[in-house]
Amino acid sequence: MKKELEKAVEVLKAGGLVAIPTETVYGLAADAENEAAVKSIYAAKNRPATHPLIVHVCGADAIPYWTKDVPSDVKKLTDAFWPGPLTIVLKKSERAKDFVTGGQDTVALRCPSHPLTHELLCLFDEGKGKGVAAPSANTFGKISPTTAQHVRDDLGVKPEGKTDYILDGGECTVGIESTILDMSGTEPRILREGEITAEMISKVLDKPVMHGAIGASPRVSGSLKSHYAPEHALKIVCAEDLAGETQFAARHFETFALIAPKAIADRFAKVCVRAKGYTDAKDLQVHLYSWMHELDKCGADMIFVVEPEYSETSAGVLDRLSRAAADKKH
Repeated sequence: MKKELEKAVEVLKAGGLVAIPTETVYGLAADAENEAAVKSIYAAKNRPATHPLIVHVCGADAIPYWTKDVPSDVKKLTDAFWPGPLTIVLKKSERAKDFVTGGQDTVALRCPSHPLTHELLCLFDEGKGKGVAAPSANTFGKISPTTAQHVRDDLGVKPEGKTDYILDGGECTVGIESTILDMSGTEPRILREGEITAEMISKVLDKPVMHGAIGASPRVSGSLKSHYAPEHALKIVCAEDLAGETQFAARHFETFALIAPKAIADRFAKVCVRAKGYTDAKDLQVHLYSWMHELDKCGADMIFVVEPEYSETSAGVLDRLSRAAADKKH
């Protein structure tokens, strides 16, 4: 992959857009200090300019480059979770410009663990602390990509598409976006759920971790009510109501696809267009976006999802499901 990496770095340094694989989802990357390049991310995704971007860096050594007034607890977090699916929000330095932060006084940093992108970031960094802004590589609001093909199908490659280069690193292993942890205030606060849980963070910091934004919390990626949404309607139902919901759909001559625990998916497989069965919340998390992409194209009128019970480990995937099912008008 040496030639592919060199090509990706060359494109980034020239101000281009590169779709990069991470352990969470594919990101649409540009030099985080190049205003024109970062603005082209917003244009390619049709993303509102007030939505801040996450800066992806090679490691914790880049933190002083992008931030100031860093709490001592941050080292505990980076030692425990970097590289990995944890984004940390901190007070920004003068290096982090408004076109990356959405005009806020904070910046979000992450060090991804995917070996290909980690190597790319270290090559791009050149020991200077540089980073790339990289939101998910999809049209704003749509299902996030977990394969290079998802990126090709949505954004595409120039001249017909919107990216300059796609670095193919296979299928993402985590399957949903990173946990976002605000460390810019008086207490650790999770602003977006992900694979790294509050319990895991609390154990490392030896203090409570709060959930959800408050008035003073920074704006972060993936926090809109409707997000990660397929084109077709997605409805969350409980197992007890599934039969009634499917019968109602049939009476209205509507077909459906299904995501459910494996036993339920197997039972309904003969009466739906396509069914996907998961073994547990982790299995659903890893496959959720991939299945949503597939089911959105399978010819069904709607997608029913029987969600797992809430737990510390299911919080991230339940968050993505609730946003995928939300009314797109709000």
